[in-house]
Amino acid sequence: MFGALFLSAAAFAFADPAGDAHGDGQYILPTRPPISADALDLRDFKAETNGKTMQFTVGFGSTGNAWNLRSGFSDGVTDIFVRGGLGGESKLDSLNLAAANGGWQYHLRITGAGSRLERFAEGGAAPSVLEAPKVTLQGTNLLIDTQIPAGDYGYWVTSSVYSPLTPDGLLRPSIQASPTALQVGRANAPVPVDVLAAAGDGSAYTTGQLASVGQTHDSRPWWLLGLGAVGLILTVLTTLRLWRQGR
Repeated sequence: MFGALFLSAAAFAFADPAGDAHGDGQYILPTRPPISADALDLRDFKAETNGKTMQFTVGFGSTGNAWNLRSGFSDGVTDIFVRGGLGGESKLDSLNLAAANGGWQYHLRITGAGSRLERFAEGGAAPSVLEAPKVTLQGTNLLIDTQIPAGDYGYWVTSSVYSPLTPDGLLRPSIQASPTALQVGRANAPVPVDVLAAAGDGSAYTTGQLASVGQTHDSRPWWLLGLGAVGLILTVLTTLRLWRQGR
């Protein structure tokens, strides 16, 4: 059975089904250069604290380096969107996907040619670029050290085909057949070939919305409600004490 496994505060793990790096089932990967489906196939995701910051581990079926980059991996683009609380951006960058619940505060993009971390800015301002994460290839896993503060978060994780010929490194789907294309059956299909989701959940490809895993709600309203209730009780007790003193 696939699904989430909560380890401890600020630690989270999720297993993704094997063999589903084909989008809605009709995605055909490029053959020039040949891209490995296993190298794009998300297998597991783990988030844990590393001191005062977050460390992520993303596991794949294999490691592919079709573009012969020095990093040792180049078949895929890994996007991690991190949800920290209320607000945030619901559009998942340029992946033709939207968040089904909430919005992201941090966005990491990991490629074999370089990686970046940005933070959502309120008021329509462009996201601010933070210190790039440190990425280490360990077998078929990517170990990602970030400057995201330690905490409990929700996550949207996707795997797309890498291309050095596009400004953002994403090879977008095409309905045209070509050995260099990511071929799909319909226009405006989601860019990722795999998303972190439970077995059998293909809603990202039918609705264009991807549900987060991990912390799926913001606990701050409950804290505020609790603080408000405590304040109200203290006010009532103080009023009663003053009334008794004045009798």
